[in-house]
Amino acid sequence: MISDNYPVEALLRPPVEYFAAAAYFAVAIIILSAPELLMMVPVVSYAAATLMLLRGGQRFLQAFRVRRYQKGLRRLPYYRMSSSKLPVSNQLLFLGKGFSWDQRHTQRLADLERYENRGYKVNSPLYRLSRRIEYKFEHARMAASLILFLQKSRFSPVRPLPPLGGNPALHGVGLLEGERDICISLDDRNGHMLVLGTTRVGKTRLLEIIAAQDIRRGDVTIVFDPKGDADVFRRMFAEAIAADRLDNFFFFHLGYPDVSARYNPVGNFSRVTEVASRIAGQLPGEGQSQAFREFVWRYVNVIAKALTALGRKTDYGQIKYYGEDIEGLFVDYLEHYLGNNVEQHSDWVDRVNEYETLFKIGPKDGGLGKGRGFSDRSDRAMALHKYFKDHEIRDPVAHSLIKTFDFEKGYLDKLVGSLLPLMEKLCTGKTAELLSPNYEDVEDPRPIFDWPQIIRTGGIVYVGLDALSDPEVAAAVGNSMFADLTSVAGRQYKHGTSHGVPGADYKMPRVSILCDEFNELIGDEFIPLLNKAGGAGFQVTVFTQTWSDVIARLNDQAKAGQVGGNLNTLLMLRVKELATAELLTKQLKDVEVNHLMTVSAGKATTEAGEGTNFSATNESRNTTQKMSLIHPQDLTQLSKGQCFGLVDGGKPVKIRLPLPDNSDLDALPENLELIARDMQDRYTTSDSWYQYPSSLQEVT
Repeated sequence: MISDNYPVEALLRPPVEYFAAAAYFAVAIIILSAPELLMMVPVVSYAAATLMLLRGGQRFLQAFRVRRYQKGLRRLPYYRMSSSKLPVSNQLLFLGKGFSWDQRHTQRLADLERYENRGYKVNSPLYRLSRRIEYKFEHARMAASLILFLQKSRFSPVRPLPPLGGNPALHGVGLLEGERDICISLDDRNGHMLVLGTTRVGKTRLLEIIAAQDIRRGDVTIVFDPKGDADVFRRMFAEAIAADRLDNFFFFHLGYPDVSARYNPVGNFSRVTEVASRIAGQLPGEGQSQAFREFVWRYVNVIAKALTALGRKTDYGQIKYYGEDIEGLFVDYLEHYLGNNVEQHSDWVDRVNEYETLFKIGPKDGGLGKGRGFSDRSDRAMALHKYFKDHEIRDPVAHSLIKTFDFEKGYLDKLVGSLLPLMEKLCTGKTAELLSPNYEDVEDPRPIFDWPQIIRTGGIVYVGLDALSDPEVAAAVGNSMFADLTSVAGRQYKHGTSHGVPGADYKMPRVSILCDEFNELIGDEFIPLLNKAGGAGFQVTVFTQTWSDVIARLNDQAKAGQVGGNLNTLLMLRVKELATAELLTKQLKDVEVNHLMTVSAGKATTEAGEGTNFSATNESRNTTQKMSLIHPQDLTQLSKGQCFGLVDGGKPVKIRLPLPDNSDLDALPENLELIARDMQDRYTTSDSWYQYPSSLQEVT
């Protein structure tokens, strides 16, 4: 009998209440059909029969609950949902169906692990026999109808379980009380969310569920997809159509430059020093490399300051061009400075031309010599250099350029040698057109976007970084985007999204950032995004396979702790690393679990006169012991599409994600459908890393 009044539940047993229910129903039938045998008048018989039926119904429901619970330990109810049926709320984010996890569920799992209860975990002998028949006669035509019935018929009592793997009892132990919608407050999303799970267990499905709600809710939605999952792209496109937001949808993908939108990773900044930080941050900084990275930072910062002072748009192409030879920028800026300060330097044109002529003549014919370290410098550059030196002109940008110009060119190339290979990758082929867009080319139909524009107009952006083809370029672009978003978040926090727009209202829209495989993109730029962007309405949700991936990427346990400390909501699907599982389980208290112990004793008496020759006792003792509320091994045995979570300030929940129903996906345009199919063909996971191609062919 099920009752909360008993210290020990008795759920793993035969549903004997069926017998009691049958007896009550039989008595009710006898009372109604022959009340005179029981010497009852009609009124009394009706009342007695009603009482028997009610009591029998109660017993039947108790037996049914026990049987349903036991069945749910092996097979869960089917759960599928199309995106059009997803509940969309302005206060809550829907995650799936489930229940709050407490001591009762830990107790039930412990009971299930007892040897005498093993029969409730394994499938019936008939089920196992059916699977053996299917395997043995798979290619036999005579058995085709039988196999089809066993596998597909709704009347088959031994239909195969869904290929979800894991231990379904981890969710089945909560079905007795029933499932409910599991949601988290949108206010809590500003504290950011971490999703962990090994490959192909449902992370992408969860990303689709969250992105679909964000798009339909009207939030700014940005999805980073390093490897390129066609399902995510299709889902975002379909949701943009359903929400009537297709005009604000941007497709950015490094692997498909012909149809991709364009983006300048270093064109938007609050302080010019951010340009150097975004580029130098991609270079190795351990050991002796630290000094070279610091010099590269200064070198790029000098170029960025000069370009900004000249009123030019900073991009990777400009950084690469002047990084290889800074002389052209040196000449342009010094002439620009002198041209804007003619009152103080009215004769600069004549004097510089005179110096240039003397350098052309050379010291042998009475001219000027360049010196040993400047032999490969142009006469014009040397003339401007001498003019500034002679007149002791104090301008911070010019001073930085002159100091850099003073380095011997061969020596300077060695100091910045680590910069040029990275810039070469970022500026080669059609990728250069995406990352260094030509703003003056009105014939190019590919749009150019930046984050302030996306946030101000309520945009939707899919970012495919093609990390399988070139992880270094993907990381550089991804980190630059994170740094750019951090800078935008700071401005938005202080001024709102419409700062500088005449007549615009101060507003703070929600910005949902979803980053799959974020361990491939994370860097120092990501930490301030988590620390400070929540106040600007940014909601970051990151997905990765293990926490060790984050530690390995950052190469610093303390920095990984900073990242983890800023991810307040934790969802964990099946993981294979115990250290990752303990990231959740160690945040929970131990609970007391009851253990029913049977004790038997016998005693023989040989003394005369006692009157008793033998005595025996049998008793059941209820003891308790401490156990983890959720054991790390439980997280390694989760079925696909299931997860444990810590939500709403660390409350444990068990969640089941709905299976996708793609019936409501709208057809993509032909060019994008070709891309989606190619993405699907080339998408690989860590299970098949060796299969990905060395380069991604262009899709036209």
